[in-house]
Amino acid sequence: MNFLANPLAKTMFPANAFISAWLKQQNDSTAIPGSEAIASLFDPFGFGRAAFGYWRDSMERSVLYLDVMRERGNQYLEHMEQTKPNVLGFDTEVLMDGRTLPRPTNYELLRVLPHEGTEIDLQKRPFVVVDPRAGHGPGIGGFKPDSELGVALKAGHPCYFIGFLPFPEPGQTVEDVVESEIAFLRHVIELHPETTEKPMVVGNCQAGWQIMMAAALEPDVFGPILIAGAPLSYWAGEHGKAPMRYTGGMAGGSWITALTSDIGDGLFDGAWLVQNFERLNPANTYWKKQYHLYDNIDTEAGRYLDFERWWGGHVVLGGEEIQYIVDNLFVGNRLSTAQLVTHDGRRIDLRNVRSPVVVFCSRGDDITPPPQALGWIRDLYANTDDIIANEQTIVYCQHDTTGHLGIFVSGSVSRKEHTEFTANMDYIDVLPPGLYETSISPAEKGEDAELFERDYLLEFMPRNFEELDQAVMHKPEDDRRFATVARISEINLGMYRLFLQPWLKAIMTPEAARLIRRMHPIRLGYKLLSDRNPLSVPLPVMAEAVRKNRHPVSKDNLFKTLETMGSDQLVASLNAMRDLRDSSTEKMFMDIYGQPLLQAAVGLYGDAHVHRRRPGAEPEHRRFIEQRQEELREKIAKGSAHEAVMRSLIYVLGGAPATDERNFKRLRASRAELEPGIELSDFKNLVREQFFILKLDREQALNSLPTLLAGSSNDDVDGYISHLEHVFAASGDLSEHAAERFAQIKVLFDKARPRKSVANKPAASKPTASKAASTTKPAAKPKAATAKLAETQTTSSAPVAKEQPVVNEESVVKESSSKSAATSESASEPAAKPTSTTRRKKTPPKR
Repeated sequence: MNFLANPLAKTMFPANAFISAWLKQQNDSTAIPGSEAIASLFDPFGFGRAAFGYWRDSMERSVLYLDVMRERGNQYLEHMEQTKPNVLGFDTEVLMDGRTLPRPTNYELLRVLPHEGTEIDLQKRPFVVVDPRAGHGPGIGGFKPDSELGVALKAGHPCYFIGFLPFPEPGQTVEDVVESEIAFLRHVIELHPETTEKPMVVGNCQAGWQIMMAAALEPDVFGPILIAGAPLSYWAGEHGKAPMRYTGGMAGGSWITALTSDIGDGLFDGAWLVQNFERLNPANTYWKKQYHLYDNIDTEAGRYLDFERWWGGHVVLGGEEIQYIVDNLFVGNRLSTAQLVTHDGRRIDLRNVRSPVVVFCSRGDDITPPPQALGWIRDLYANTDDIIANEQTIVYCQHDTTGHLGIFVSGSVSRKEHTEFTANMDYIDVLPPGLYETSISPAEKGEDAELFERDYLLEFMPRNFEELDQAVMHKPEDDRRFATVARISEINLGMYRLFLQPWLKAIMTPEAARLIRRMHPIRLGYKLLSDRNPLSVPLPVMAEAVRKNRHPVSKDNLFKTLETMGSDQLVASLNAMRDLRDSSTEKMFMDIYGQPLLQAAVGLYGDAHVHRRRPGAEPEHRRFIEQRQEELREKIAKGSAHEAVMRSLIYVLGGAPATDERNFKRLRASRAELEPGIELSDFKNLVREQFFILKLDREQALNSLPTLLAGSSNDDVDGYISHLEHVFAASGDLSEHAAERFAQIKVLFDKARPRKSVANKPAASKPTASKAASTTKPAAKPKAATAKLAETQTTSSAPVAKEQPVVNEESVVKESSSKSAATSESASEPAAKPTSTTRRKKTPPKR
């Protein structure tokens, strides 16, 4: 039926000879003699040739584009027919199936098998990636070699993946999924008895808040936690941005979720969630993404199909699951305020998380902007002291430009941010409690660049809540508006369940629900452009002919330039329509739910915090902090040389405004030299306890160093100072401020040295007695001095600070010089120097 295949056409229509010649030529290898001269004669300015070249190129691109769409449809149908579809770029084996647990779920634990040539070190901590179940299928965390899993495998970590199946188990709940993930992590720990380090867990998007819930319930099974693009504070956001947070209010609450689940016969189609994401950026959804493929059809087809395999792999959620998520998280915001309680009465309080938490977000993310990723910190804690009192380490990193998917899909982000997070996770695990922000800079631009192990340097800078508010931008009046939405949502949901839900449940059948899912517009878009459509039959033949005889035009072609300009204009128009839509929605939301009459009608006018009180203000929590402080205060003067050395190490390194991997090298050197056999968990506890003591009362903590070193010999003290010097030199020179602190430490260590005391001119006829006296008295004097010092410290901290100043630099210099003078004098004057030293100690320190 092909017109060009008719043998009579060549004789009936001579023009077809030129068409045949075009079909047979390979990349313009044959040309009509003199064609260029003739074309120049009739087309001196080249407009005709440019127009013809553009027309031919656009037709070829159209054929190739339609063929890629056909391949996308076939790929979608093949993917959805699989029992366990995922887009992982690595081979895996199933270790645990959630369907076999006491409370069955559709989740499973997979072991990730490394590519050939990749060596795994079983002594390293396990690495677990949990993928989001937000409408798409699993596998985005290991989508390609430059991914979260790929980075961890390259670093030698044993890797595991927690994925899911397309359909939930009957009666499955969010709590069941959380318990499944806890069971999976316990199994991972059992598989690695050779290491005491708990697994590092990565949660992307929806999986982020899910693993935070699990860590709050069972903190002992988690190592460091990385949550990437995960919303935890759903009411937070900047005006003019984050339009998704208004969706619940504009829909009247969560009743629409219940309606969608009832239409699906108890199942919620994930394609609706994907559609919500796509509507956020209509320019990209309806034009920019497709035009980028059309414009670069010769190079972008493979990348486009790989991504569409995940983006189009829609899964189904249980109606009870999605209703719990919308009511308690998206609308109710109960997770970040510790208002969630499990079915067996356990409160889900994120302050119970004992592992360091790394929050990775982006200013270019319109699905989970920084306020929603970081707002939970402000919801739970009053200030950084509250974070430290809870012994929690929180690190956050803000990318400048990447979008939501780029946080855990982009190759450049994986090679930079995720590589640094993975490499520094052991350092983050021993990082003292507090709030930190990270910055990543090229290693060659930093000082001591030759000491860095990788291409980038990850630096940690302490932050306070004033600096955090620059990212969170909290507004109390917005809390009242969203609290009003939550109350109205409860009312509307109750009305729906009373009047509409019984009718829908009576008429809906599984077959009808399945048909509705198949007719979803997004699903139809894949199916209609596949081999199941008879009109697509000639596409592969036409595409093959075009690929063999491709004639692309250059970018400077006049008509190609006009095409690009038209595309940019269309994108700008769609973006303008989006901005108008979002601003109108925001204004309408603020006007409706900001009305005092409406707020009063739902019982909220006057104080929104009745509904959203910070749990940190609870009386029992304040008592816990006071009790913890008293316990630490009692430990200030208790311990041994190990505590003294670690306290000194933290004090010196803590003098810098920021810390990086060079200090981690120093900590590793300290652990290797101080106690090589100590476990990381014990080392972490030692570091944290000494940090807390310094934070509680720095002056008394430093003045107690001689007490901790009591009984040490001169050789012991020299060994401790030598150890600190070696540790500090493990990665470059100390800063000027840190060197000054180290000088103070040396003076305090010198005070712990045993003082020599010999009787005046011992008789020559009794050398034995004289020797005995000289050996017994030095042992007694330090004990007496230590006892006196300890007695003084227990009665009052002020006298101790007065007698042993650590902040007076003149006193430090005088102490050092008196020490040198004392050692150079004869043993016949032991009493004069201590008296002089004691008198000098009573001099008030200069502030």
